Amino acid sequence: MIEVKDISKVFKLYRDPKDRLKEILFRKQYYKEFTALKSVSFTVADGETMGIIGENGAGKSTLLKLLTGVLLPTSGEIHVRGLVTGLLELGTGFNPELTGFNNIYMNGLLIGMSREEINEKVDKIIEFAELGEFIEEPLKMYSSGMMMRLAFSIATHAEPDTFVVDEALSVGDAYFQQKCMSRIRDLKKRGASIVFVSHELNAVKVLCDKAMLLNHGEVVEEGAPDNIINTYNFMLAKKSKGQEVRMERLNDGTSYGNFKAKIKAIELLNQSFIDARTFVSGEEITIALTIGATEYLDSVVVGILIRDRFGQDMFGTNTHHLQRVVSMNRGETFAYEYRFKLNIGPGKYTLTVAVHGDETHIERSYIWCDNIINFEVIGDKDYKFSGLARLDVNLELKEAGQS
Repeated sequence: MIEVKDISKVFKLYRDPKDRLKEILFRKQYYKEFTALKSVSFTVADGETMGIIGENGAGKSTLLKLLTGVLLPTSGEIHVRGLVTGLLELGTGFNPELTGFNNIYMNGLLIGMSREEINEKVDKIIEFAELGEFIEEPLKMYSSGMMMRLAFSIATHAEPDTFVVDEALSVGDAYFQQKCMSRIRDLKKRGASIVFVSHELNAVKVLCDKAMLLNHGEVVEEGAPDNIINTYNFMLAKKSKGQEVRMERLNDGTSYGNFKAKIKAIELLNQSFIDARTFVSGEEITIALTIGATEYLDSVVVGILIRDRFGQDMFGTNTHHLQRVVSMNRGETFAYEYRFKLNIGPGKYTLTVAVHGDETHIERSYIWCDNIINFEVIGDKDYKFSGLARLDVNLELKEAGQS
């Protein structure tokens, strides 16, 4: 269990190291205050994972350092149950001159493991890290990915009650990242409270039970990962210069933008061109959109995005990528038809539609309608498969002769 009550963190910024001494001698303030966190409160229950997102400088790393005890809050209270471990900056708690093997003992003792516990788990730690013969090499010879493997293996084999992880996982290869995600899920099943900071928004959607958005040290919103990420996207769009971007709640989602364009009609058509909400995996579908302009727009980009039930992005494209960007006069409308085979696995999905002026919605966001349509994919058109993607397969079988 993690309980954070109204914590703030203020740093003193000095122009010159000598100013600290001058401050003591002359009893005069030589620093400027920088508030990294301001009145932040939240709880993470046992077996629950919270994702924390926000731009660089939002206060995410400072918050994790407070949770792990690396920093102390200027005000407020933090209550954390049991052993706390985590991954912050790479190299924290390691000695680059020692071998990987020796660092297992040094780092393990620093995070609260006993020598007997390390002796019992050292082989498992080495096996999970998959460093092979490099475990006997000095840490200064390690790449950032190798160092992350070792740090993650030690931290998780301590079997913490609270586990916090920063962007350190991003330096690992895809295989080991999947292995780390599986390990984090195992900790969650055992009842650990987990705080996960990442710029990989799909990972936050899949891994986290709830999320929190930080901006300039303050909590903007806390709730379901899908909603928080939509608010984050809105916040990024709002930063565009000279735009008045506003947000409106829909029945099942969110709409935001400067509303210089409108989605006047939308249909999801099956292969018989009937508006439907249930489809067979592999059948051809058509997403038909009618887009109108409320004023002259020199560049109109229309995009679609399909997400699964976890909010994970499955497929998205837009007219910029397809090289079909147009300009529109006030009151003018254009009809768009995206036609493709629905080569995704059975399950429930949502459709998001966006209209903007550039490649992404970050610049000149006209309108973004999240979860505008819910639909379901069932069965298999011509052959059975497992997984999220239905790939076109050609199987060739030849008799190879007798051996």
